Amino acid sequence: MKSKVVAILETRTGEHLGELIARRGGVPMLAPALEEVPDVDPQAVASLVAQWRLNPFKMVIFQTGVGTRALFQATDAAALSDELLRYLDSSVVVVRGPKPVGELNARRVRIDIRAATPFTTESVLAAVSDISLHHARVLVQRYGAANQRLREALEGRGATVQEIATYRWALPADTQPLNDLLDALAKSSVDAVVFTSAVQIHNLYSVAEKSGRASALAGLLNRVLIASIGPVCSRALREHGVNPSFEADPPKLGPLVAGLEQALSVNGRQ
Repeated sequence: MKSKVVAILETRTGEHLGELIARRGGVPMLAPALEEVPDVDPQAVASLVAQWRLNPFKMVIFQTGVGTRALFQATDAAALSDELLRYLDSSVVVVRGPKPVGELNARRVRIDIRAATPFTTESVLAAVSDISLHHARVLVQRYGAANQRLREALEGRGATVQEIATYRWALPADTQPLNDLLDALAKSSVDAVVFTSAVQIHNLYSVAEKSGRASALAGLLNRVLIASIGPVCSRALREHGVNPSFEADPPKLGPLVAGLEQALSVNGRQ
């Protein structure tokens, strides 16, 4: 990886990822592609708890750590956390991946079902496939955008699905680093680009469209090594005509960096 320029679109752990790459001799280029904007409606949270009193949810699916934390912060502010915890104790609690686990453990919430790696919508559906959902109410903690595939699959099994928004994804206030990345791609001065979420490719295209560079973007990205954190991210890349060079397995930073180092070393590219 020595002296190879590696673009990083991750926001929250971008600096940490950059440090891991720098330790291996790479040159990290930070270009944060999204911002997590709090989007908790206090009235919606209060209404949710009020509905729960009368018509309980059989199942609750927590998809992200940041969203789980935001939900509890909202119920803390409304003095409703104790009530929420009681209701969760009577529901089937499902987690999509490891990130919500810490937040739920901190609240002493019993976790009934954990989706298997690679923590996709499909693995969530597989994890709950043995539970009868006919006429059951299911609450889904939204992860920045609506998960239409999850909703439709659960409804197809007879469930009534309600989502609670806790944050939303947006472009960063400062998009100059993304424009700098587009310039670097055009000049062939980037060796690899690391994608750690599907929304990153959507937002990169959004910035490229504003400067009239979207039509050439897939071609530019396919000239460099493309590292994908997992299948959801890879699917989004392919939808934009970008072919992932490899996919981390399991979908975590350690395997991602190891795969990146190995891929850059192939045929003397390190």
